[in-house]
Amino acid sequence: MTIEKLAIIGAGLAGLAAARTLVAHGVAVHLFDKGRGPGGRMATRRAEVDGHAFAFDHGAQYLTARRKVFAATLELAGAKVWPQPGRFVGSPRMSQLPRLLADGLDFVPGRHVLSVERRGDGWHLLHAAAATVKPGRPAPTEGLVTDGPFDAVILAVPSPQAAELLQPAAPHLAGRLDKVVMAPCWTLMVALPERPPGLPDWLQLDSGPIAWLARDSSKPGRQHADECWVVQASGAWSRTHLELPAADVEALLMEALAKLAGVESWPAPRFIAAHRWRFALVEAPLGAPCLWDPAIGIGAAGDWCLGPRAEDAVESGVAVATAVCRI
Repeated sequence: MTIEKLAIIGAGLAGLAAARTLVAHGVAVHLFDKGRGPGGRMATRRAEVDGHAFAFDHGAQYLTARRKVFAATLELAGAKVWPQPGRFVGSPRMSQLPRLLADGLDFVPGRHVLSVERRGDGWHLLHAAAATVKPGRPAPTEGLVTDGPFDAVILAVPSPQAAELLQPAAPHLAGRLDKVVMAPCWTLMVALPERPPGLPDWLQLDSGPIAWLARDSSKPGRQHADECWVVQASGAWSRTHLELPAADVEALLMEALAKLAGVESWPAPRFIAAHRWRFALVEAPLGAPCLWDPAIGIGAAGDWCLGPRAEDAVESGVAVATAVCRI
């Protein structure tokens, strides 16, 4: 099979790494993502209150590089050391790295792919505006778009989403994802009028509701005068409270943060929001670099193949692209 035109679903680091590798080998890549921009969990949330802009790195908090390729990528993206040697962040925000990797790619944002189907002339994708797709509700019936044909498809999304798309088209691959376990994470973003007493710029905890605390304003390239904080709940706490309304999560995590800081109450935040990552951290990976079936031209990649680090996602994306190019 000759692969000239390929679709990638998911513009996180795995999808972007696969796309750039394939484009370098002359494959026409069409990249789809339900987000408004590339990056997946390499995300930055922006907000404006009374004319003042705030920014929060509410996904990945820092990056590490054990291999030369990813280290060179971080250097090219202008990543800075924070909060200690060996850990890096994007500057002026975490989303800087995926935006650099997406530059020049055929990228379609804001589209939620509902199904992939193999027909006589190749693979076809059915997708809808991401805003119309709600978890736990029936798929929309209006505004649907079909794209194709494609010679091959790569699913670079969290393993439960990949399994759902793979099941009708390649159940033998979908079945291999049963062993993968991903933990959720509730993330609190809060802009405070002043710095809380007794809290360092970052803190990693082994017990309790809070797993990670970061003063986003302390990172390189940020507005240091702001008091923008990101609080990430533990996997266990997030599982227990997964379906709570965001307002309830905000109150509970603010209470936990106040307890950690040793204060009884907080002044009213200038901004507050909670974001639920349903598939945030890999707890049990697949144990293989990627999935790929050359006979029908479909595969999958993501950090869930190898481990919880951003570099694992890049390695997996390159692995599936390399498998495609070997056909």
